[in-house]
Amino acid sequence: MRILLISMPWHSLDSPSLAIGLLRQRVKCCREQHETLELQAFLRWAEFLLASSNGRLQPSHYVRVAEHGIFHGVGDWIFTPALYDVPEWKSEEYAHYLSGVGQDPGPALEMHRLSSTFIAALADEVLALGCDVVGFSSTFMQNVASLALARELKRRKPELLTVMGGANCDGPQGAALHRNFDFLDFVVRGEGEQAFVELLDAMGGHGRYADIAGLCWRSEGSSMVNPDRTAPFPMQQVPAPDFDSYFAALETSPLQNYLEPKLVLEGARGCWWGQKHHCTFCGLNGSMMMFRSKPPTRLWEEIRSALERYKTLDVMMVDNIIDLRYFKELLPRLASSDWDLRIHYEVKSNLTLEQIQLLRAARVMHVQPGIENLSSRVLKLMDKGVSGCHNVQVLRDCQAAGLTVSWNYLYGFPGEGPEDYESIIEQLPNLVHLQPPGGATRIALERFSPNFERPSLGFAERRPARFYSYVYALPEPELMDLVYLFDTADAGLRGESEARLERAVDGWKELHARSELTWCQDGARVYLRDSRADRPPAEYCLETPEEVALYLGLQRPQAPEGLQRLLEKEGVPVTTWQLEERLAAWKQQGLVFEEGGHFVALATRENRQRVRAPRRHAQERVHENA
Repeated sequence: MRILLISMPWHSLDSPSLAIGLLRQRVKCCREQHETLELQAFLRWAEFLLASSNGRLQPSHYVRVAEHGIFHGVGDWIFTPALYDVPEWKSEEYAHYLSGVGQDPGPALEMHRLSSTFIAALADEVLALGCDVVGFSSTFMQNVASLALARELKRRKPELLTVMGGANCDGPQGAALHRNFDFLDFVVRGEGEQAFVELLDAMGGHGRYADIAGLCWRSEGSSMVNPDRTAPFPMQQVPAPDFDSYFAALETSPLQNYLEPKLVLEGARGCWWGQKHHCTFCGLNGSMMMFRSKPPTRLWEEIRSALERYKTLDVMMVDNIIDLRYFKELLPRLASSDWDLRIHYEVKSNLTLEQIQLLRAARVMHVQPGIENLSSRVLKLMDKGVSGCHNVQVLRDCQAAGLTVSWNYLYGFPGEGPEDYESIIEQLPNLVHLQPPGGATRIALERFSPNFERPSLGFAERRPARFYSYVYALPEPELMDLVYLFDTADAGLRGESEARLERAVDGWKELHARSELTWCQDGARVYLRDSRADRPPAEYCLETPEEVALYLGLQRPQAPEGLQRLLEKEGVPVTTWQLEERLAAWKQQGLVFEEGGHFVALATRENRQRVRAPRRHAQERVHENA
């Protein structure tokens, strides 16, 4: 058979589809040989927009939809005319909705009116290939574009077999897609590497559709839903992806001057933390949380091979959480290589300084550590397993190491209150030299999250997010099975406290680029230099053994009693009164962060050979401000 694998908009323009790259390799495991083709339809769409709008719709417009439109369904709505065979679909209502959530509807409306023409032209291209099977991988906002093309293909060539899989097809979502869109012959729920091979074999007479775990198929016009696969697909059977088609398409694309392509690679699936403590708001990993990973030596070889084959040094690791083995057996190899890499990794925020330094040595430039909040009590409500002070320590040490950190300040958890945020909001101006969150964001109710699966956590009332009513012509009971995001009553922080948090985070973002707070040690002294924005510049010198030992002890979060024991062990005992006085003074000066009865130093380490003594010493300023 001739098989075409398609990745539709709104896949990221600057990276190949990992799902398509893996499935292309897995097809080689079928009992019969098949010819496998790929179509990077997301590139085609961006090229089409550029040409059809006389340059008005640039790749940057595509990127804005792909990166910022998910929580309002912008990308899906754009393709609704092609799905429903109308010139426009609820344009006035949706434009009003977008304006109400602070988004400019203009570019989306223009793309909306072009989508049917694009789908028709794309169908011409697909049918000209003479394929027997067309497979779609759908994640986030790829649903409607994929459905629109599948519909058009089946309308023109009914005997063509259509298959959809991906994260949008997991669990009840896949069954809802299959029963509501009869132009989908098959839907694969859950991981597709084994099911897709078995499906192709069954098409060739080697097996039965009814025996393929996770498959939705049709029998005499009825939608049949097989039981889910009970065990995860073994990582040792996950192949190295084939990205040849993407990079070949990019070579002749007018987009090549706009993009810096990245490799998308995978070392692990699932989440080792989530297996024991599933973060309450997180819907990632869907129905398969079990953590498993490739051996470090094999992953090293796959990274090395991909770098040499595709000649790009930007690498996105899509693992939801790094395997701790990789700190010992993978990162040191990357660190010893002579490649000028730029790697992205998702990590847990309980990193040690040594782990952060190893990440940086391995050319990991960008981390997503799941910081989420700075209140230990709220973090406990999330089941994050980390403290607020430790999150600040990670921000500080990543800043010192030169790692870019992506995170959002999440709130809206049942059981939280203004008292969980008051002290933190007051201290946020002291953190402006550290990398700020992307914003203060109320949590969404996501399918597969504990908040969704366990209504007792506080979100018993829910309905499909409002924007889905502008996207799908389906009744609410069907949407309840189909969609990923849900509207629910606000919980936790509200009113003026919510507004204060948002203002404080906005202020942090505004001042960050102009702020520094650094320290270094020169002999027996510690020097600090404060040039944070919106405050007078200051320099401090810690000279006494007590001050120096205390400050060095605060490189990790400490409670006062722990600090006192630490200093006594080092032979520099202090009284409880002295300790409390010093910590209070440093907090007032913004040199330490306090939360949950613990303190942590805020300055990032600066390495200098010699430092001039500042004009005034820290102890003078302490007494001045006490």
